[in-house]
Amino acid sequence: MVDVALQSDLVEAYGVAARAKAFNRLRGIDVFFVVLIRAAALAVLVILGGVIISLIDGSLPALRAFGFNFLVGERWNPVTDRFGALAPIYGTLVTSFIAMLIAVPVGLLIAVFLTELCPMWLRRPIGIAIELLAGIPSIIYGIWGLFVFAPFLQETLQPSLIAVFGNIPVLSALFAGPPYGIGILTAGLILAIMVLPFVTSISRDVFDAVPTVLKEAAYGIGCTTWEVVRSVVLPYARLGVIGGVMLGLGRALGETMAVTFVIGNAHRVSSSLLAPGTTISATIANEFTEAVGDLYSSSLIALGLILFVITFIVLAIARYMLLRLERRIA
Repeated sequence: MVDVALQSDLVEAYGVAARAKAFNRLRGIDVFFVVLIRAAALAVLVILGGVIISLIDGSLPALRAFGFNFLVGERWNPVTDRFGALAPIYGTLVTSFIAMLIAVPVGLLIAVFLTELCPMWLRRPIGIAIELLAGIPSIIYGIWGLFVFAPFLQETLQPSLIAVFGNIPVLSALFAGPPYGIGILTAGLILAIMVLPFVTSISRDVFDAVPTVLKEAAYGIGCTTWEVVRSVVLPYARLGVIGGVMLGLGRALGETMAVTFVIGNAHRVSSSLLAPGTTISATIANEFTEAVGDLYSSSLIALGLILFVITFIVLAIARYMLLRLERRIA
C-alpha cells in the first residue's frame, strides 16, 4: 500500500511539473508574440518617421530659398533655378477630383447592381473583370491612354465639349482651347478607370455584409429596390463605403506612370481642363533623374513632401469622418 501511494504521489507530482513546464512554455511563446507585434508596430512608426525626416531634410534648401513663394509660384525653370509648385499641386488636386467625381457614383452603382439586381450566373464574370482592372499595371493604362484613349478623345469627346459649352459662361473657360487629346481631363478619366475597381470591390463587399433580414423586411413592407438601397444598405454600410472612397482617393493622388503618359507634363496652371498640365508625381518621375544641382533636387523632394502632406490631410479628414459616424451610430 505504501508503494502504491508513493507511486501515486510521484505520478501526481510529475503531472504538476509537466503542466507547469507546458504553461511556462506557452507563456514564453505569448510574451515573444507580444514583443514581436509591438516591434512590428514600432517599425512602421520608425519607417514613417524616417521618411518624414528625409523629406524635410531634403526639401530645406528649396524652402529656404523660395519660402512661401514655392507653394504659390507657377514658374518652373531649371535653367534659372526658379521653381514653383503651384502647377503640380493644381494638377494633382484637379485630376484626383475628376477621377473621384466619376469613379465614386459609377462604382457604387456597379456594386448595387452586383449585390441587388445582378443574376447569380453573371456576378462571378463581372467580379472577375473588376478584379482584373485592379490588377493591370499603371504603365499599361498609360500606354493605352496615350495611343488609344487620347486620340479617341481628341476626335470625339473634346470637340463636342468645346462646341456644346463654348458659349456658356464659366463652362466655356473649362472647355476652351484646341482638342489636344492629352491633358488634365484625359488624366482624370484615366485615373477614374484605375480607381473604379477599388471603390466597386470594397463597396460590393460591405453591401454583401448587410444582414439579409433587414433587406427582406424592407421588401416585405413594400419598399422598392431604390428605397432599400437608400434607406437600408447605404446607411448600414456607409463606414465601409467611405473607407473605399478614401482608398481610391489615395491611389488617385499618388498615381504616377499612367498620368505621366497622358497629362502633357506642362508646368502651367490653365482654367481649361483640355489643356496640358502636370502633377506632383509626374513631375518627380520625369525630372528626378535629370536634376542637376542641389536646389533642383531639393525642389523635387519638396514636391514629395507636399504630396505627403496632402495625403496625410486627406487620410486625417477621412479618419475624422469615420469617427464621427461611429459616434453617431453608437
